[in-house]
Amino acid sequence: MIIRKSQREIAKMQAANQIVARTHALLREKIAPGITTAELDAMAEEFIKQEGGQPSFKGYRGYPASVCLSINEEVVHGIPSSNKSLKDGDIVSIDIGVFYQGFHGDAARTVGVGEISNKAEQLLETTRQALDVGIEEAVIGNHLTDISHAIQEFVEGRGYSVVKQYVGHGIGRDMHEDPQIPNFGPPGKGAKLKEGMTFAIEPMVNVGDFAVKTKDDDWTVVTVDGSLSAHWEDSIAITKDSPLIMSRLTD
Repeated sequence: MIIRKSQREIAKMQAANQIVARTHALLREKIAPGITTAELDAMAEEFIKQEGGQPSFKGYRGYPASVCLSINEEVVHGIPSSNKSLKDGDIVSIDIGVFYQGFHGDAARTVGVGEISNKAEQLLETTRQALDVGIEEAVIGNHLTDISHAIQEFVEGRGYSVVKQYVGHGIGRDMHEDPQIPNFGPPGKGAKLKEGMTFAIEPMVNVGDFAVKTKDDDWTVVTVDGSLSAHWEDSIAITKDSPLIMSRLTD
């Protein structure tokens, strides 16, 4: 069942997502060659708590950290570690969730470390644009898979592949609510979109094949062929007018 939110509930969700956005801004400033993913995780947790929130991910199904930090061929769910130092030319996907005043916020960004290759830069830009293309379809009267189809068509039209094993989701009082939102599929299928629906839309895009696998830590997902992967996510609300992107900084 898709839970629609009132304007008051959406305002609370936006507050949670603004903490997510500010945490992203903080980590982006700190990312540089030599810093460890454990250091970034500690910074994020401290900041989220200072803002009055709690990290949504910590302890979720046993996840041991506050944020997910996935490097290069790691697609999602990379576990921060003091043994993982960022290097010049890396790309790192940062996925942050915050629980605040009874609601969750969730967003991901992939950023470059130092000077990155043109190939990596183009992947990041394609993934960011794919998210925007999907969000544009999140309007009253469209169907759920109109979002999915727009993302897939955009990504594959530029020669990349979309990860099919992991998908976006509803969000609200629970971090993962109905419905699931694939980044692929035909248009015109699934639930009809209505005011008050709140989604986390998150294309995961690979330079190579779409196939992924989970490493022995039971969390970190990597591309099977070792190709670069990027992840971009925003939490949005469907309103009478245009989609409200709750997880982008408003101030």
